Amino acid sequence: MIETDICIIGAGPVGLFAVFEAGLLRMRCHLIDALPKVGGQLTEIYPRKPIYDIPGYPSVLAGDLVDRLMEQIAPFQPTFSLAQRVETIQREEDGGFLLLTSSGTQCRAKVIAIAAGLGCFEPRKPELASLECFEEKSVRYMVIDPEAYRGKRLVIAGGGDSALDWTIILADIASELTLVHRNAEFRGAPDSAHKVNQLAQEGRIRLMMSTSLSDLRGDSDLETVVVTDANNQVHALPADYLIPLYGLSPRLGPIADWGLQLEKQAIVVNTFDYSTSVEGIYAIGDINTYPGKLKLILCGFHEATLMCQSAFARVRPGEKLSFKYTTVQGINPF
Repeated sequence: MIETDICIIGAGPVGLFAVFEAGLLRMRCHLIDALPKVGGQLTEIYPRKPIYDIPGYPSVLAGDLVDRLMEQIAPFQPTFSLAQRVETIQREEDGGFLLLTSSGTQCRAKVIAIAAGLGCFEPRKPELASLECFEEKSVRYMVIDPEAYRGKRLVIAGGGDSALDWTIILADIASELTLVHRNAEFRGAPDSAHKVNQLAQEGRIRLMMSTSLSDLRGDSDLETVVVTDANNQVHALPADYLIPLYGLSPRLGPIADWGLQLEKQAIVVNTFDYSTSVEGIYAIGDINTYPGKLKLILCGFHEATLMCQSAFARVRPGEKLSFKYTTVQGINPF
């Protein structure tokens, strides 16, 4: 049995920062995440992608931001249950909660903070009969280490921000790179689309618009990606890897059964303190919704801060909260 003040469901950047804010108020945290590593999407999907809107960092790689957050919260000694999903939540007589995970871990907490990002998510996959033969070998749904593709022949499929960004990054790493998009126009940022078009004009990548994936061929490893263009012409592209980047399909999973007020697969919160419709449960980061919501890490940090101020009253009932700036009180580890 794990005993803690706040159980944070989700160990992405917002969940990690909540540990820091809770620690300043002398509240202990235990984090549970379905992924095997901390960092959420930053670690699992784009660890080498730069982020530009974190205060104090003109540019920081997603994986490096996770490392800095872990360094920041280390004095507060958080504990983790990774590669586990919270299955049930039970209210206890004292008003706290008992959580049970998919691995049988039990956690007793006075407050729950849901920081689960998109919830349980999985990549949207192309409908190809031979897809399963090459998954986890030559077909990748995320780029973990760009260097793994140095000197390789790549086909990237997609037209959103992720497809455009990775095309730009991998253009100088792969020996050959083809970007295939099934529509006539990109869905991603105009600036990124301009850069991709410029790479194509310079002959550094091959760009095939209004073109769809048709088949994958090869023995044990991928050898050819077959595509069909708008004129119904079939093209065979030699390839070592196919990277379909069609986005993620979010699912709330068990969260949908916890009695929380939901709106379009997100948890409705009160912006006073980001509390949910269930007393003692808060939701911060991409998992929540409210008028004017922006899905930015920066906004999640703000939500985590106000959440912890409110949670203090439940964790330390009757104790007066004296807010002080860190420049005055410093960082006092447990």
